[in-house]
Amino acid sequence: MRTLIAACAAALALSPAPALAWGKTGHRVVAQIADAHLSGKARAAVKRVLGTETMAEASNWPDFMKSDPSPFWQNTASAWHYVTIPAGKSYDQVGAPPEGDAITALDRFSATLRDRKATAEDRRMALRFIIHIAGDLAQPLHNGNGTDRGGNDMKVTWFGKPTNLHSVWDSLLIDDEQLSFTELATWLNARITPAEVKAWSSPDPAVWMADSVTVRDQLYPPAADAALSYRYVYDNTPRLERQLEKGGLRLAAYLNRQFG
Repeated sequence: MRTLIAACAAALALSPAPALAWGKTGHRVVAQIADAHLSGKARAAVKRVLGTETMAEASNWPDFMKSDPSPFWQNTASAWHYVTIPAGKSYDQVGAPPEGDAITALDRFSATLRDRKATAEDRRMALRFIIHIAGDLAQPLHNGNGTDRGGNDMKVTWFGKPTNLHSVWDSLLIDDEQLSFTELATWLNARITPAEVKAWSSPDPAVWMADSVTVRDQLYPPAADAALSYRYVYDNTPRLERQLEKGGLRLAAYLNRQFG
């Protein structure tokens, strides 16, 4: 058994890293903030669909299912976690690739939630994906520029250890906070002002993407192989926290409209 586990670990180490967004903590923070801003009607609808499962618990399910070996998860669903928007373009100008992307998936699963004939299982899957995709689109590098796989090809060091820019924004920067997802969500939600709620609560994914692209272009260090450490944390932690706050508010707005 130990030999099998070691062989599997070696194979995983040689495989390309999956393009996750925020990691588990960030997705849960977005979902937890969203939960605090649901309308009564939306909250009841979410409860009917998810049952005892919380939005924070549901938020990472699509990433967990990436390990399912079935063709659906390995092929069909793999493109549903990101969009590609080259510099100087909008999503409306470039559209989705043939295999689809986060926006086509969001449309698909929103239609499932509206379909009165959809099964309870299909509706649960749809809501889990909507929660997850809203978090993905709040991560700036999941709105990729089409040149570096959302920062995966941008090699950097993080406090002396080799990694890439995507991994920094997936988990390393947020993990530097050393907070649980409930602590971070509570702190961030308490800081959101009424003016920010009004400004950031757009249910329109086109607005989310345009905003994330603007932030994306501010995240890149001046050169590849840059040594990122305390100064990068200082400069970018406020950006990361705003994206988590925006993601939560926008997910809530989307669900409030969906169930309105």
